[in-house]
Amino acid sequence: MSTPATGSGHRLEIKDLHVSVTADDEEKEILRGVTLRIQSGETHAIMGPNGSGKSTLAYSIAGHPKYTVTSGSVTLDGQDVLAMTVDQRARAGLFLAMQYPVEVPGVSVANFLRTAKTAVDGEAPKLRTWVKDVNAALGQLDLDPTFAQRSVNEGFSGGEKKRHEIAQLELLDPLVAVLDETDSGLDIDALKVVADGVNRFRQQQGKGVLLITHYTRILRYIEPDYVHVFVAGRIAEQGGAELADQLEAEGYDKYVRAAV
Repeated sequence: MSTPATGSGHRLEIKDLHVSVTADDEEKEILRGVTLRIQSGETHAIMGPNGSGKSTLAYSIAGHPKYTVTSGSVTLDGQDVLAMTVDQRARAGLFLAMQYPVEVPGVSVANFLRTAKTAVDGEAPKLRTWVKDVNAALGQLDLDPTFAQRSVNEGFSGGEKKRHEIAQLELLDPLVAVLDETDSGLDIDALKVVADGVNRFRQQQGKGVLLITHYTRILRYIEPDYVHVFVAGRIAEQGGAELADQLEAEGYDKYVRAAV
């Protein structure tokens, strides 16, 4: 199943994607034929129970070595994403906000962000302008400028980690943002701040968002154009924003039973 193309611009297209992971010397298929198209200006939400393959899709798009694509394709503006290295995918315009951001002791947020921006753009940003941009991005996410001197994610609260991810999103300015459970571990205030950051990004021309979540609460602040129900490594149903309300009321049971 796929959503219809709407207009021109950038497009991330996933066709019949099958992905496996090896555990205990056994290969287990996680994604079992996922087809999805994200056009410029669209926000897609993927919802589903634990273990349904949502995060596997995110990490497969980003190029995590743990996951093996056994068949299918992923293209961005017609370019073969699966043939790219992880850094090439970032330079092509893909961004992944992780569910569990990793700590990088000894590397300051400021250095991390400037190194990432240099790698993505192919040249270092002008220092004077860059400092202003970083401080502005942090400020919009309720982070003090001194935050830039802390080691990446070391000792950060859950909210600080997620707000730092959205600061990266704003500064790196990709074409398509894949946000893996960006709402997990957030209190209501942090959720609103993070949602505002995502909305600033998606309001820019030519941007696409793939938002992965368990719950509808973030969708009260980030309204999706499409909602896809993920069960057992497949898209079981899709619709508009109203589908999220249906899931809130009814849960995933009927989809899980149908997939057995």
